[in-house]
Amino acid sequence: MSGTSSPEAVKKLLENMQSDLRALSLECKKKFPPVKEAAESGIIKVKTIAARNTEILAALKENSSEVVQPFLMGCGTKEPKITQLCLAAIQRLMSHEVVSETAAGNIINMLWQLMENSLEELKLLQTVLVLLTTNTVVHDEALSKAIVLCFRLHFTKDNITNNTAAATVRQVVTVVFERMVAEDERHRDIIEQPILVQGNSNRRSVSTLKPCAKDAYMLFQDLCQLVNADAPYWLVGMTEMTRTFGLELLESVLNDFPQVFLQHQEFSFLLKERVCPLVIKLFSPNIKFRQGSSTSSSPAPVEKPYFPICMRLLRVVSVLIKQFYSLLVTECEIFLSLLVKFLDADKPQWLRAVAVESIHRFCVQPQLLRSFCQSYDMKQHSTKVFRDIVNALGSFIQSLFLVPPTGNPATSNQAGNNNLGGSVSAPANSGMVGIGGGVTLLPAFEYRGTWIPILTITVQGSAKATYLEMLDKVEPPTIPEGYAMSVAFHCLLDLVRGITSMIEGELGEVETECQTTTEEASSPTQSSEQQDLQSTSDQMDKEIVWKLLTFCSVYLLICLILSVYEAATENILKAELTMAALCGRLGLVTSRDAFITAICKGSLPPHYALTILNTTTAATLSNKSYSVQGQSVMMISPSSESHQQVVAVGQPLAVQPQGTVMLTSKNIQCMRTLLNLAHCHGAVLGTSWQLVLATLQHLVWILGLKPSSGGALKPGRAVEGPSTVLTTAVMTDLPVISNILSRLFESSQYLDDVSLHHLINALCSLSLEAMDMAYGNNKEPSLFAVAKLLETGLVNMHRIEILWRPLTGHLLEVCQHPNSRMREWGAEALTSLIKAGLTFNHDPPLSQNQRLQLLLLNPLKEMSNINHPDIRLKQLECVLQILQSQGDSLGPGWPLVLGVMGAIRNDQGESLIRTAFQCLQLVVTDFLPTMPCTCLQIVVDVAGSFGLHNQELNISLTSIGLLWNISDYFFQRGETIEKELNKEEAAQQKQAEEKGVVLNRPFHPAPPFDCLWLCLYAKLGELCVDPRPAVRKSAGQTLFSTIGAHGTLLQHSTWHTVIWKVLFHLLDRVRESSTTADKEKIESGGGNILIHHSRDTAEKQWAETWVLTLAGVARIFNTRRYLLQPLGDFSRAWDVLLDHIQSAALSKNNEVSLAALKSFQEILQIVSPVRDSDKPETPPVVNVPVPVLIGPISGMSRPFVRTDSIGERLGRYSSSEPPIVTDELEDLNLWWAAWNTWYRIGSESTKPPVTFDKLTFIPSQPFLTALIQIFPALYQHIKTGFNMDDLQKLGVILHSAISVPISSDASPFILPSYTEAVLTSLQEAVLTALDVLQKAICVGPENMQIMYPAIFDQLLAFVEFSCKPPQYGQLETKHIANAKYNQIQLFAPVTLNYVPFAERSLEVVVDLYQKTACHKAVVNEKVLQYIIKTLRVPLSLKYSCPSESTWKLAVSSLLKVLSIGLPVARQHASSGKFDSMWPELANTFEDFLFTKSIPPDNLSIQEFQRNENIDVEVVQLISNEILPYANFIPKEFVGQIMTMLNKGSIHSQSSSFTEAEIDIRLREEFSKMCFETLLQFSFSNKVTTPQEGYISRMALSVLLKRSQDVLHRYIEDERLSGKCPLPRQQVTEIIFVLKAVSTLIDSLKKTQPENVDGNTWAQVIALYPTLVECITCSSSEVCSALKEALVPFKDFMQPPASRVQNGES
Repeated sequence: MSGTSSPEAVKKLLENMQSDLRALSLECKKKFPPVKEAAESGIIKVKTIAARNTEILAALKENSSEVVQPFLMGCGTKEPKITQLCLAAIQRLMSHEVVSETAAGNIINMLWQLMENSLEELKLLQTVLVLLTTNTVVHDEALSKAIVLCFRLHFTKDNITNNTAAATVRQVVTVVFERMVAEDERHRDIIEQPILVQGNSNRRSVSTLKPCAKDAYMLFQDLCQLVNADAPYWLVGMTEMTRTFGLELLESVLNDFPQVFLQHQEFSFLLKERVCPLVIKLFSPNIKFRQGSSTSSSPAPVEKPYFPICMRLLRVVSVLIKQFYSLLVTECEIFLSLLVKFLDADKPQWLRAVAVESIHRFCVQPQLLRSFCQSYDMKQHSTKVFRDIVNALGSFIQSLFLVPPTGNPATSNQAGNNNLGGSVSAPANSGMVGIGGGVTLLPAFEYRGTWIPILTITVQGSAKATYLEMLDKVEPPTIPEGYAMSVAFHCLLDLVRGITSMIEGELGEVETECQTTTEEASSPTQSSEQQDLQSTSDQMDKEIVWKLLTFCSVYLLICLILSVYEAATENILKAELTMAALCGRLGLVTSRDAFITAICKGSLPPHYALTILNTTTAATLSNKSYSVQGQSVMMISPSSESHQQVVAVGQPLAVQPQGTVMLTSKNIQCMRTLLNLAHCHGAVLGTSWQLVLATLQHLVWILGLKPSSGGALKPGRAVEGPSTVLTTAVMTDLPVISNILSRLFESSQYLDDVSLHHLINALCSLSLEAMDMAYGNNKEPSLFAVAKLLETGLVNMHRIEILWRPLTGHLLEVCQHPNSRMREWGAEALTSLIKAGLTFNHDPPLSQNQRLQLLLLNPLKEMSNINHPDIRLKQLECVLQILQSQGDSLGPGWPLVLGVMGAIRNDQGESLIRTAFQCLQLVVTDFLPTMPCTCLQIVVDVAGSFGLHNQELNISLTSIGLLWNISDYFFQRGETIEKELNKEEAAQQKQAEEKGVVLNRPFHPAPPFDCLWLCLYAKLGELCVDPRPAVRKSAGQTLFSTIGAHGTLLQHSTWHTVIWKVLFHLLDRVRESSTTADKEKIESGGGNILIHHSRDTAEKQWAETWVLTLAGVARIFNTRRYLLQPLGDFSRAWDVLLDHIQSAALSKNNEVSLAALKSFQEILQIVSPVRDSDKPETPPVVNVPVPVLIGPISGMSRPFVRTDSIGERLGRYSSSEPPIVTDELEDLNLWWAAWNTWYRIGSESTKPPVTFDKLTFIPSQPFLTALIQIFPALYQHIKTGFNMDDLQKLGVILHSAISVPISSDASPFILPSYTEAVLTSLQEAVLTALDVLQKAICVGPENMQIMYPAIFDQLLAFVEFSCKPPQYGQLETKHIANAKYNQIQLFAPVTLNYVPFAERSLEVVVDLYQKTACHKAVVNEKVLQYIIKTLRVPLSLKYSCPSESTWKLAVSSLLKVLSIGLPVARQHASSGKFDSMWPELANTFEDFLFTKSIPPDNLSIQEFQRNENIDVEVVQLISNEILPYANFIPKEFVGQIMTMLNKGSIHSQSSSFTEAEIDIRLREEFSKMCFETLLQFSFSNKVTTPQEGYISRMALSVLLKRSQDVLHRYIEDERLSGKCPLPRQQVTEIIFVLKAVSTLIDSLKKTQPENVDGNTWAQVIALYPTLVECITCSSSEVCSALKEALVPFKDFMQPPASRVQNGES
């Protein structure tokens, strides 16, 4: 402005104006006079204005209409010269801004006319431009007219005019909008602008707009109308218009004045309502068009895409998206979707190229990309635009290869090999460009023979389009080959770069913000906002990257596969690396893995990519299914004509390697990138370590690197197959690669803990794969992972804790591998780490960090779970080294070390066991004092476990010795150990309480030191049931010795555990093993050792153990009774012990059963507990049973049947009794329990078996003897409560025991020789038992005496054995009494000679009866009757008795008993208690005196006479003890006796001359006695009672009848016999009768007459005729006797007289 308004300028303006007017007037002088005049008046006007006004310019402007008029008129002349002059003058005025609005309008009208006449077109345009640019007076209609004028000039025939007009239009449009901007600037200070418009107001009205804005609005609106081929509203007078031009104008406005649209709602509205629909509409032909589809098929031909419009539309879209994205979110979504569609393979090449360029424009704007993600991809229901873009790019790149452009036939098309992949390398011979001096080829991508060159199109990071700028082209250009590919490639690279820089910037900001927020803790509000900001931005970044990456990965991978140009490869790798690291930082696992997979695939030979990575990538990508648009890409094998440089050939790492694989320089390039990635970005790799390491492992394998000590890899030779071929280039690289590898793992010490864990996990899973491959074959395994684990462990020793568990856990798995090489390395690595860990200088040192020490030793223990001997040997060697180097400082590590020794199992071979045992011996000899006392228990366990090993008997026995040594150590250092253990216990207890858990250790409530002993005992207990007899014996002796020697150290309460957990547990197990042991004979004890027959089966060997154990336990019960009794459940223990004794006693093994009874005897000899304060160390063992006296119980009755419950037993003592000391009561219970056990043993063992065969078990005599011998001792303790039931039980057992036969093989040792009549010890014992009982009853209270009858019953039963030995079940026994040994059939059981026993029993009965005959019980229970009944058996058998002594003893016993019993019987005659006894007695006499048995042939006369004397004694008894008391005796009995005497008194003779009668014939003395007795009682001198008279009468009549019979028979016989003499005995008999008759008559005469019955005389006289008949006899002896008999009859020969006279005489 200052230029035009300075005084000089004004002066010059005035001069110019005047000169212009003069010139005009000159020109028009002739032709146009009106113009001339006007000009001249104009000069005057100007001069006037200049003279009058100081403000000349303002005055000029006011009058401008008049000033301009002459020039306008000049233009109207249409004369070119004049017109030009006028226009120049008008322009000058305009440039000085002295044109008013009206003038301007006039000027425009004039210009319009010129335009219509096509005059001075260029000058017109210039004028319009000046008019509009210098000032703002033209607006509204005038403005529109000016603009229309320019448009119209654009469509003239003249090219120059057209172009100038076009430029002018562009400038004018710009001016209009610039005015609006300026107007806004002016008003900004006055009025507050409305806030940015969101574009959703529907306001069409423009009334609110200011003037300039309104013009701009109308102009823009009409431009849209025109492009849409509609009539304009404002630009009236337009005749034609092209779309291309319209679109260019729209684009320039949108591009240059975005804020107009953003700040004014009206304009935003236009944008939404007009521009966007317009663009979409114009795009339609491009969308619908398909290249190559025939147009004829559809009725309406499809409009072909038109390059100029299409290209301009894309430019508009680019601007819209770039500038108005925030306004047009939805519309942009549509545009972007359209763009993506233009990349489709069926669109024309040029369209695709332009679309790629458009996309490239967005790719270089990270913020825009970010917005896309936020607005679309991150919204739930929106199109995933960003994804589609990236996807489309990828598909586009792919399609370029799948549909090669013409002229590019695929050179190699291998059918069937349709896998995604491809070998990747730089062109042949190039290496790095220039190296090797080869020719460098064009940079290009190659795939399946399709070769696409890479064109250098742009500097990275800027999108310089080629085809989008071709505004002058009408026909679509031809696109050079590779152009689109190159652009797409750059798109991807720029995408990566842009996003990376943006996000890294933000991450950096966030980090610094975090730091500042932590520093500025004083302003909490601010920090929280920042936190929010950070989290949202973080979330966004993740999403964006996530979207970008997941897609980019696949396409970058494709590019990588296809790139043949090292620099391009390098770019791609850099991008991949960047993306991978970025994803890692943002924690996008899937994407990160995808990128890393891409690099990995590039590192490996072509066919490899599938074998190792597809597993991973497939898993990573499958869940998001980003397949490469369903296209499967084919793979190039190295044999095809690809331009690659092979640098190495090696063996693939596979289970079944086939052939070799080649590595190209590109593989090595990728490998380096991979190493670089791992080295620099290890911290963010996370789970991707797996991919990285897997790839490295394979490469290392192919390159033939092998592990050396410490885990570093060195080049080695392949073990098998063709050796690896390496070019020199690689050979020099190898040490470098190996070095980088080692450095990579060394740098793990700088990783954070989490990353380190990822690394370890990856190595572990890699190693797992290697292990899988090494299964089932013994070829060299890949040791990469194991070696690197070792390396990583060694460098991270300072923080070994965090990685120790996964590291060693995995190495332990390796140690279990069947492949020996792999196993060996695993063990080597593990033991190296453990030793390194223990020697490393930790901070704090290990001695203060027990947890770490345990952690380090733990894997050593874990190795024990592995069965391979080589591993275990390594383990034990390691232990030995640790013991030797660090034995003194192991401290809390001892349990683990000991655990390792203890873990050696039986089946692990002798050498391992020996090595481990050496370690143990070293520990026991050297280290017991240095280890914590808590470990002593483990030493015990371990030593015990060696005892159980059955590989080597010596080790087992030595270990038992070690246990003995350990127990001595405990004993010597007891106090210190106890103190330390108690301290430890207290600490543990406290911990447990804090945690709220119960302290749990074996044998818990016992004090810790006692627990130690208990563990020792328990171990020995286990060894006591070892399968080997020698070990059992040794352990058993050691166990009972230690308990005996050191048991006093135990707390009192601990004995409870010893009894229950150790001793009884042991007894249970021994009992079980013994009862199930094998009965098969063992031939020899290994080698040439012969086995004694008593130990030749497993059963017999176990029997020995059982005996030893039971005896040991019983001894402890006996010697430690004073300790055990006060324990609460002594009675239960007692019961259990008794139960064991019972089951042992009932076992079918004589050795065991006998030993059980010995133990029973041992525990029964226990004295009652000493109650004094001074307990004797060992109570005296008294062999004499000591009766335990229990209170004053003399008058105690037993109201209940005895039961076992203590309660009931307590109930027996009535309340009147003084209370009994519980100890004593307890004792009583114990004894009763023992009695029950004794009873069960007795009843079970003597019960006869049901069936018999050779193997039937019969209890031995010593066993039974021992059993019965226990009773007396036991009885002393229970006699107070012993009642009838118990007595009966006892009786059953005694009877059964006596009945048991002897097995024949034992008989010669037990049976007395036949001639001796002695008792066996068993029989002695039985009688002793009864004797003890009888004596007890004798001194016992009254109520005990009711037991007498039972005892008699028992004894009498035994007496019966003399004639009838007892039956043992169904057993056939040989009766030995009459058999000689040589006749005994082997193995048939033999019954004993019971006679001596029965006889002794009889003597006892007689003795006892003599003492007890008068007892009420004996009387009531009819004992006498039973005695008689019992004796009747031997008496009736007489000579048939097994032994002659028996019946003789029976007779004498009977006589003794009767001599005592009969008086008692008479005394109780009235009570009827003896009624049934008399007939029994009569029968007994009868059976004995007239026995049916025949005396033996060899009986001598003296013997016979002695026997006859016995008979006579019996008759004497009758005459002395019975008949005199006939009045107290039942009549029938007396009758029976008389009949008997009668029978005995006469030598009757049977008709047959049998031997049977001979002894009667010979018993003259006996007959005589009988007869005399008869006679004696025939004439009792005085009859005191009718009863006596009766007996006399009866006796006489019997006698007379008897005589009559004999005489008759004799006469008969004499007559019949003729000359033959009669048998001697018959003659004797008749003589005897005759003598008797004479004696009788004498006696009758002597008797007082009143005592003789008349009948009797009649009977006597009646004999006379018979006597007379005998006179004819031939025997002189008979004759003389007859003479004597007849003589007395003279007294009867008197004359008959009356009775009276008779009586008087």
